[in-house]
Order: sequence, then structure tokens, then C-alpha cells
Amino acid sequence: MTTIYLIRHAEAEGNIYRRIHGQYEGRITPRGYKQIEYLAERFRDVPIDALYASDLRRTRTTATAITKYHDLPIQLDPRLREQNMGVWEDLPWGNVYRDEPEEIIYFAVDPAKFSVDGSEDFYALRARVTAAITEIAAKNDGKTVAVVSHGMSIRSFISGVLGYPSEEISKVQHGDNTCVAKLAFENGKFTIDYYNDNSHIPTALSTFASQGWWKNKKMTSPDYSNLLFEPMRLPEDAAIYSRCYREGWIAAHGTERGYADEPYLRNARAISARDPRCLMKVFSGEQFAGIIELDPERMAAEGAGWVSFCYIVPELRGQDFGAQLLGHAVSYFRAQGRQSLRLHVSERNERAISFYQKYAFQEISGEQGIVCRLLLMEKDLEQ
Repeated sequence: MTTIYLIRHAEAEGNIYRRIHGQYEGRITPRGYKQIEYLAERFRDVPIDALYASDLRRTRTTATAITKYHDLPIQLDPRLREQNMGVWEDLPWGNVYRDEPEEIIYFAVDPAKFSVDGSEDFYALRARVTAAITEIAAKNDGKTVAVVSHGMSIRSFISGVLGYPSEEISKVQHGDNTCVAKLAFENGKFTIDYYNDNSHIPTALSTFASQGWWKNKKMTSPDYSNLLFEPMRLPEDAAIYSRCYREGWIAAHGTERGYADEPYLRNARAISARDPRCLMKVFSGEQFAGIIELDPERMAAEGAGWVSFCYIVPELRGQDFGAQLLGHAVSYFRAQGRQSLRLHVSERNERAISFYQKYAFQEISGEQGIVCRLLLMEKDLEQ
């Protein structure tokens, strides 16, 4: 008999940026690294004879939880990858909810019917993951093996072991980041001891504890937690832009002194004309939620992408919407080969400083601004 511990990767960028990361190479988040520490402690005294992972970065990184206390090589198998999402890769969930609602419902409740350009068939996904895990189990007869894979890949496999067809996928709940399944393989068959167990991580570090989308099994109600991104249109949106920039300025500096509409509007128009993706407004459902403005030229010579303005309306702050704005910046500048994100934040704006630090920004220098000292903060896009 072979014992298999099947583990979902730690929290990665797609999980908090609410972007579709099937085979996109997302990185582990700061909270994800903490989850890995707890996962390592869970397996500290569990005998593990072999370790496998998909070849994607987020699973390779998560597999280090096992190697911390077990001197094992990480054997990579691309068959353990997440489902290929085709043209949906790295799109915001909020946009595909609006643009292709029927496909979203299929993906959630009957994934065999889901199909967009370049996407992988559900039963093909199940077949490749099952073939990989079966081969691993047969090769390690009598041993205990850890396998690190992905949410939908694991879900397709578990539902197959339980005998559920695609239309019954909702019987297998989504699993939290670093959740563990324990299975036995004997005489060519798998049996499940448990699955979706995240008891090793405290609630404060649980990704699912701060999100609610996964409870909506059959998509019976709208999900407003995923922001919708649209290009701002100037001059039509000039009043909205100026109102938000003024409010953001006051929140950052404690005064309106030094602020004037026209210079910032003029710069925004120029940036939007070069690339509309650099000036985006976002919505939670029908409600206007904020603005993200990028400057593709500033700091380009240093290999950095510049975030000019990152704003969430006051009534929606504290709900992790800001992370989705950062996700847009990461997606845009990583595709251009930039190594980091940079931005200025007022030294008086403690809330903003704390927010950026939460998402791995670090202070690298400072300079005097119009009103007060500005901190230059940077986020490494390669880590």
C-alpha cells in the first residue's frame, strides 16, 4: 500500500489579486510563505519517502515545506499542473464574470461544459492528473509520498476517486491554500482518508477565512468581491478622476495644500492616450470602487514599473480590493519584463504604508515632496 499526501500550493498571487492563474507563473504571497511554515511543522514528524510537485513556481515553492525537515529532492511532473485556462489566463475574475457569465457558471457547476479558446477539457485534466498520481503511487509501493498540486487539479482528481461526474463537482468543496488530502493506493485503487484539511494553519492565515467566493457553489448569487476593470475615458471621467485624486491627496497629506487638478489630469490624459490599460477604473458590481494609474515610462530605465495612483473609495476600504489594483500593476509590468514595482507614499499616511508592506513593498529611500517627505517603496516582481 502507498500512502499519498496530496497538498494544494500555498497562497499565490492569483488568489489575492483575484486573477485567473491556471498555468500562469504566479508567485507565493507573504501570507503564503507563512502558510508554508505551518505546513512544514505539520509534516515535521511524518515519515515521507518521496516528494513530487508540478513544475509551476507556486507548487515548487510550497514543496519546500517538506524539504525543511526531510532531505528529499523535489521531483517535478508537469502532469500535476493546474488546468490550462486558455485565453482567460491572467484575466481578472470580475471581467470574465461580466463578459462570459455562461462560461463562468459552467466552470463552477459543470466544468466539462466549460470551453474558451485554448482551455483544457475537464476530463482531460482529470485524466492527466490521475495518471500522474497513479504512476507515482505505483512506483512508490509501500512508501509514503507527498504530492504538491493545484486547486482544480486536486478537485478533479478527488471527485474522480469518489465517482462524481462533472455535473456533480460541487459535492467536492474548494480547498484552502495548503489544504491536505490523505489517500491510500492498493490493488490499483485509491481510497480517501480525508481531504481539504487545513487544520495546521490558524484562521488568521487562512486565505478562505478572508474570502467568500468559494461558498457560492452553484453561482446562485452575484459575486461582488471580484473587481471589474475598465479603461477610464477622459475627458468624460475627468470629474471622477479629480474627485478621487483630491480625496486621496488629502488622506495622504492631511491637507489640500499643494494640490491642483489640471497637472494631474493632463498627465493622466497623456498616459491614457499611450496605453488605456495604464488608467483603469474599477467596479464592485455596479458600484464605482476606485482607480489604478500606471506610468510605463517613469523608472523604466531602472527596470521598474511606476504606480502613480492607487485608490479605493473610502466605503470599500479594508476589504482587500486594493490588492486587486496591485494585481493589475503586477500583471501589466511583469508582461513588459520589469523586475519591480515602485511608488511614492506620504510618510504621514500610515495606513497606506501598512497596506503596501502587507503586499511585500519595502522602503528603499525618501525625498521631500510638496507637502511632506515621500517614501519610495519597491516590490520585487521576481520573488
